Amino acid sequence: MQAYHIPPAEDLLKLDAMENPYHWPEKLKQKWLSELSTIEINRYPDPAAKTLKEKIRSVIGIDNNLSIMLGNGSDEIIQIIAMALAQTDRVYMTPEPGFVMYRQICQSLNVCFKSIALNSEDFSLEKEAILEAVDREQPALIFIAYPNNPTGNLFNKDLILDVIRKSQGLVVIDEAYYSFARESFVPYIDQFENLLVMRTFSKSGLAGLRLGYLIGPEAWLQELEKIRLPYNINSLTQKSAAFILDHYHILEQQAQQICGSRGKLFNSLDNIEGINAWPSKANFILFRTIDKKSNDLYVNLKDSGILIKNLNGSHKLLENCLRVTVGTEKENAVFLEALRKFV
Repeated sequence: MQAYHIPPAEDLLKLDAMENPYHWPEKLKQKWLSELSTIEINRYPDPAAKTLKEKIRSVIGIDNNLSIMLGNGSDEIIQIIAMALAQTDRVYMTPEPGFVMYRQICQSLNVCFKSIALNSEDFSLEKEAILEAVDREQPALIFIAYPNNPTGNLFNKDLILDVIRKSQGLVVIDEAYYSFARESFVPYIDQFENLLVMRTFSKSGLAGLRLGYLIGPEAWLQELEKIRLPYNINSLTQKSAAFILDHYHILEQQAQQICGSRGKLFNSLDNIEGINAWPSKANFILFRTIDKKSNDLYVNLKDSGILIKNLNGSHKLLENCLRVTVGTEKENAVFLEALRKFV
């Protein structure tokens, strides 16, 4: 195994981590800081985070018949689920290329981890391949990112429903980029006993708080709560998240702005000779250098003060691929100008 590598980004235009590039209005920021001053930092946080959960349920619109579990980012939720089901004779499965933490966390638990390769043309799920794999392996756990990271596409919803129906194990739909895709499997939770949906506030603009949440039936979540560490959501995160949820329209407006910039950025990338870009439903775009110089391009951009994600070598389907986060209009323009210079 290798540790998850996060390159230093000091003094760089940071377009590698799918962060929201926008800040809060200054008046709102001052009001937030005033709220934080009321926290008794010498006391432990609410272990159940009741106020925050109620706020999430109300603002996001989660039915009362579904339960919510909070995690220190989506990573902790992935870890909790994987630990809960872990036995050495069990198989865990996910489509790849996908979010690398599924594999990394599962492998650390000594379970058998298997992947289903996506179609090389458009990174879609191949129906016969995934249904046959589920039938053959009988996985105890399947992670499916929707939209997928790092490819940015939404898999066929009907096919995913077929996977859920066919699976005897748990299926977790990771909707980390729901703010930009606006497509969800939450309405299907009542129809299946083996479906959970995971989301995060990181991509919406709260990456520094590290707050993810899991939606599902109480029967599942009350078991997962046995593994969740106490006080995993600190007081500052609880107070901050509850505060911005009272002003959630700001994050929604920023998400809409990012989606608009995403379309412009994709069109610009797609019109650059030597670049092949894929449409995205997330807040990033995957693209390939046709001349097979992705490593050189990554270094040249970094030397010019721009940090994106180099995916070359991470998976055979991602040869000469890079991923860029959608930034502000100005940031996107700076990136495109440098890209055109080096391609």
